[in-house]
Amino acid sequence: MSVCASDSTTLRADVDADGQLDEIRDQNRNASGSVVFRRDGHRTTVGVGDARGFWEKLRGALKEDMVTRGAFGDFDGDGYLDLALFYSQRDAGDSTRDSMLVHEVRYGPLARDLGSHRTGTVRIGSQAFVSGVWVTDTDRDGRSELQVLQSGGDGMIARHVGRPDDGGISVGGEEFRGPDRPETELGRLVFPACAAR
Repeated sequence: MSVCASDSTTLRADVDADGQLDEIRDQNRNASGSVVFRRDGHRTTVGVGDARGFWEKLRGALKEDMVTRGAFGDFDGDGYLDLALFYSQRDAGDSTRDSMLVHEVRYGPLARDLGSHRTGTVRIGSQAFVSGVWVTDTDRDGRSELQVLQSGGDGMIARHVGRPDDGGISVGGEEFRGPDRPETELGRLVFPACAAR
């Protein structure tokens, strides 16, 4: 798989394994970006928020302030980009809401609707709002780790680290807890720069 960064908010990779490089865009760096698929001169854009299935959208229809977050990385080390997807409810005031309707990993290659024939669970202790998510590969084993920022209550943010295991991802204890959002650029998965075509 060829993955490269064209700038700090765009990655190029063959997400759907059709031989064409697609673009993963996250202009706001808040894990709510989109994928631009290219085929025969045509472009199709699919947002991370569009990746939820019919039943997932229906279950969230009666709740307010639901937000989808997603991060692309190779969690199983097979050379295809996977998608870790979260759909959770924003907090109201100082109390966290334990309302996370989606916490799953979709293994690549991904379909053009960001679906997959093979999925796994992101096992996470807290079902609180996911404010940010990104990937790292700190041990350089070719399998991405998942960095998750969640509401910790009382205006606090907690960072947790998830590692692939047993057909999914297990998110462990707190790595950081504080009033400010930790710097997500530190440890962000670094892709090589794209060569000029």
